[in-house]
Amino acid sequence: MRPAGQAMARPAEPAPGATAPSVFTFGLLLALCIGQIGLHAVMSGVRMAAPLQLLREGYGAGAVGLVLALFAAAPVLTAMPAGRFVDRHGYHRPVLVALGCSAAGAAMAIASTFTSGASHFALLCGSAMATGVGANTGVMAIMRAAGLLARDSTERLRVFSWLSVAPAFANVVGPVCAGLMIDLGGFLAAYTVLGLLTALTLWGLLRVPRGMGAGRASAAATGSALGLLREPGFKRLLLANWLLATCWDAHTFAVPILGHERGFSASTIGLILGVFTLAVSAIRLVIPLVAHRIEEAQVLRGTMWFAGLVMAVYPFAPNPWLMGTCSVLLGLALGCSQPMVMATLHHLSPPDRHGQALALRSLTLNLASTLMPLTFGLAGAAIGTAVLFWVCGAFSALGATTVRHHPPRQAQEVSLPPPQPPADPR
Repeated sequence: MRPAGQAMARPAEPAPGATAPSVFTFGLLLALCIGQIGLHAVMSGVRMAAPLQLLREGYGAGAVGLVLALFAAAPVLTAMPAGRFVDRHGYHRPVLVALGCSAAGAAMAIASTFTSGASHFALLCGSAMATGVGANTGVMAIMRAAGLLARDSTERLRVFSWLSVAPAFANVVGPVCAGLMIDLGGFLAAYTVLGLLTALTLWGLLRVPRGMGAGRASAAATGSALGLLREPGFKRLLLANWLLATCWDAHTFAVPILGHERGFSASTIGLILGVFTLAVSAIRLVIPLVAHRIEEAQVLRGTMWFAGLVMAVYPFAPNPWLMGTCSVLLGLALGCSQPMVMATLHHLSPPDRHGQALALRSLTLNLASTLMPLTFGLAGAAIGTAVLFWVCGAFSALGATTVRHHPPRQAQEVSLPPPQPPADPR
């Protein structure tokens, strides 16, 4: 038995041809994915239902915009403290905190159905912030634990690909459940069902070994997270991730406008956006099968070039079939990006500061999600939707030149206690 207080060394990448026992099993991956689905489905369901509730009760577009902005703004404010918390405590305690935030957000949404006026609006704002923070904190804990436990870069890429499917699936589960329950029983029923989805996260939590990814934060891990920007390649990776996310947000923003200008029906526009999500999920299911042949930097560069090309030709698609084809191609390109970025992020950052690295990524993306819709609206009105596609595509293609290959990081001591058996769910 390991003596008390003795640290466990986190191994470096195995030498070529060497093998290491994998800690990942189907059950562990399933528990991590379902835990993530529970948190993300609650957030995405509330994000769909709350604006609809406000509109039906006579609130204007400004109130709706504020509530939607809070889903991303609250994680911006809490990302760095959450990242340090995840580095110190590993998986279970941060996920339990995330679960509490999501449950509290669902409870506030339920309470909003019994109130009116300022208190009603305040409860929905609180629900948006709580569910946003819950989903963001949970995904940081899950991704950090998965990255630390992967035995090599190939397994890390496979694991992140599987985990990246979970948010896409949750973006279907949450809104669909909310929409069905609103039609069947009203907003109270919808928020109640969304609150019950947190049981998925609890189920996953009880089936993950205790102590997974936990450890004492080193002196470096408790310092300023901005020091991570001095790590070789880290700033370039954040820039590449932000450019790809901008293409994603621009597509989501501009396709309804482009479809409306061309006289497409709402269902047609929805199908164009729907096949994009299907393509994202499909490519993430394929990546684990070919992960042993993938070099992350090359794929990320190719993804950025290809996304730029598709964005350039997208406005010229004259009918729904060609727009749908462009949507699928863009989904395939952007769907590759998150697993590559996550694998490279863990590759570039010190093992005892993965939580802070994930927090910096979360901060930049959520800040962009807060500001980009307004920017796109102003830019679209000033220069037109087609030019918006071209500008975002050009930045993506140019950003590909910043992506670099980096050699494996040297071994580093990280305090990782041996995992304990899962808690008895009874």
